[in-house]
Amino acid sequence: MSRPRVVVAGLGDSGVLTAIHLAPHADVVGISSKPGLVSGQELGLRISRPDAWARDYRIPFGRFRKLDGIRTVHGTLTGTDLGDRTVTVVDANGTERVERFDALIISTGVRNGFWRHPELQSEADVDAELRSAHARFAAAETIAVIGGGAAAVSAAANLAQTWPGKQVDLYHPGERALPQHHPRTWATVLARLRRLGVGVHGGHRAVVPDGFACDEITPGPVNFSTGQPPVEADAVLWAIGRVRPNTEWLPREVLDPSGFVRVTAELRVPGAEFVYAIGDVAATDDLRSSARNRADRLLAHNIRSDLTGRPGRARRYAPPRRRWGSVLGVQADGLQVFAPNGRPFRFPAWSVDTILQPWIVRRGIYGGIRKR
Repeated sequence: MSRPRVVVAGLGDSGVLTAIHLAPHADVVGISSKPGLVSGQELGLRISRPDAWARDYRIPFGRFRKLDGIRTVHGTLTGTDLGDRTVTVVDANGTERVERFDALIISTGVRNGFWRHPELQSEADVDAELRSAHARFAAAETIAVIGGGAAAVSAAANLAQTWPGKQVDLYHPGERALPQHHPRTWATVLARLRRLGVGVHGGHRAVVPDGFACDEITPGPVNFSTGQPPVEADAVLWAIGRVRPNTEWLPREVLDPSGFVRVTAELRVPGAEFVYAIGDVAATDDLRSSARNRADRLLAHNIRSDLTGRPGRARRYAPPRRRWGSVLGVQADGLQVFAPNGRPFRFPAWSVDTILQPWIVRRGIYGGIRKR
C-alpha cells in the first residue's frame, strides 16, 4: 500500500517541525523559497551578531537528520487547485512544476520588515542580506527603533549591548511596549533596557511615509502623529508589526478578510478537505500563536488521524491569552524566558551552549542536527 503524499508549503520553523513529525508516516514534499531554514526569530541577535544568530537559526535542510526522508523543492509557490489537490511551483531554475498532494500544510508565514519576506533566495543572497543589515547598523552612530513588539524591543536591547557607544532609542506608541505580554514582562525588560542605556519613549506613534512597506532600514527623520517633534537618526529600524500573510497563491475562499488562512481548532481549513495551516499565516487567534506554542506535533497527529480515517481522534489547539517566552534572546548572562504570568526564569549562560541548544533544541526538538 502506497504511503500518502503530504506537501508542506513553507519550510520555516513550523513547516520544518511538522515535516519532521510526518516523515516516518508519509512521503513528504517540502517547498521553500529559501535554501534552508532561515528563521524569523531573534531579530535583535540577527542584526547585531549575525554569525551567532546563523549558528542556531540558519540551518541547511540537509543538516536535519529527521528530514533525510523528505524531498525539498527550492522555489516559489504560484497557485493551487484544491479540488485536484495540486500546487504549482516555479523552481529556482525558473521551471514551473506541479506537485500532487493527499494532504497540504500551509505554513508560508508572513512578510514583516526586511527580515521576513517570501522572495526566492540562494545561500549567497541570504549571506548578502545578513551582511548588509549588520553593516548598516555598525556604521550608524545613532539608531532609532520604531515599534513596541518583541522584535523592536529585542533589536534595541541587542544593538545597545553589542555597540554600547552608540545612541539607541526605542519609540513605541502605547503607554508600555510588549502590550501582548503580561505587564510584569515589560517591567523586567524595561529595567534592562535602561541599564543598557537605551532611550525608551512611550506614546510616540510614528508616521509611516506614503508607499513605504517598512521593509528597509532608512535614515531619519522620523515624524510622529502624537505631537512630538521629529527625531533624526543615522539608521531607523521599522518594526511596527505591519505583517502581511504570504497567501497570494491561495484561493480567496480559504482566507479571512485580512488574507490569513481560516482554520478550525484542529488546524483544518474549513471547506477544503485534507488542507491545514499552521504558524503566523494561520488565523488561529488574534495573536496567531500556533508557531510559538509548538502546535506542530498536534497538527501532525491530526493529519495522521484524518489520513487513516480516524478524524474523531483529532486534538484541538488552545491558544494562550498572552505571548510568552524569550524576548531579548541569549545575552551575556544567559537566556531569560518569561512565563505567561510574566514571571521570568533564566537558563544560565554556561547552559545555553552545553545543554539548551545541543540537547533540548537540536536533539530534543529537531531530532538531531548534523555538524557543519
